[in-house]
Amino acid sequence: MTDIGPLGGKTDISVRRPRRSSAQAREKIMKTATAEFARHGFAGARIARIVKRAESNPRMIYHYFGSKSQLYIAVLENALAGLRTVELDLDVKHLDPLKGLLRLFDFMNNYFEANPDLVRLLVTENLSKARYMRKSARIREMSSPVLEMISKFLSRGIADGRFSKELDPLRLYVMMVALGQFHVCNVHTLSMIFASDLSRPEWRAARATDARSMLAAFLSDGYRTPARKSRHAARLVAKVVVESGT
Repeated sequence: MTDIGPLGGKTDISVRRPRRSSAQAREKIMKTATAEFARHGFAGARIARIVKRAESNPRMIYHYFGSKSQLYIAVLENALAGLRTVELDLDVKHLDPLKGLLRLFDFMNNYFEANPDLVRLLVTENLSKARYMRKSARIREMSSPVLEMISKFLSRGIADGRFSKELDPLRLYVMMVALGQFHVCNVHTLSMIFASDLSRPEWRAARATDARSMLAAFLSDGYRTPARKSRHAARLVAKVVVESGT
């Protein structure tokens, strides 16, 4: 670009973009790579597309991450860290055990719906049998605090007689994830098969209410082994006897 100088001569005016810091450049690459891997998977993702959209170059990719596979592992770690960080910041520890677990489920449900790239990354990594996730020590470490939170809620609920002793933290967590994620990762196929748009806000709100009610019923009353059912029935009979005075 040129302009007329004070004496009538032409002066060059260079328009330059603000220089990004190293942290900003890395973050832009991570954000772009997340979208690329979520859309195309590891095999289909292309470094050329990532650097173009991140306004970077291949040299910077390898400078920050070392290789395509290491970039992919970093994307997986970053995506799960986002979920875990917010999970652990939830102000739920003071809540009644049932309310605390339902609040955790509400968060998980909303997070998966707001972050479909995370769901796609997990689906893709499952197809490869967690080949790249296995190489990350961070991902396994990130999961432990969540199970500990659930375990504490269950312990309190069991102690006051509201929850069954048979409830297991990991099985419960997997159930909560399934209730909050299945409709997201299968939205297109289910919408086509049943000729109904499962991405509609009103449909998702109704489904979330259904899932929450199912979880609450399961925790409060629905998980009974035969022995527990017998004890419960005996208590009901005893209560009827006492109230009837017979």
